[in-house]
Amino acid sequence: MEIDPFIFRLSIFILSIFVGYYVVWSVTPSLHTPLMSVTNAISSVIIVGAIIASLSGDADKIFDTANIFGFLAIVLAAVNIFGGFLVTQRMLAMYKKKKKGK
Repeated sequence: MEIDPFIFRLSIFILSIFVGYYVVWSVTPSLHTPLMSVTNAISSVIIVGAIIASLSGDADKIFDTANIFGFLAIVLAAVNIFGGFLVTQRMLAMYKKKKKGK
């Protein structure tokens, strides 16, 4: 009996959703900022792969499937990186000592 590759990949995807959910929500607030920095580093690797995917293919076919998904991956990973930096700055600002009188 052979397992359908689609079902196999779908089950891995669903399991990764559950594992990711429990890993992220079990992180203590003091570890959130370093974890966000690691996530930004992973997203930068995703952008490199997305640039390679979006530039692959023939020069005649600009709107190929790989190009469209590569561009979409670049946009989503860029939003993730810049949003991560904003959240990291906000978290670090919470730990700074406030000046008296303000």
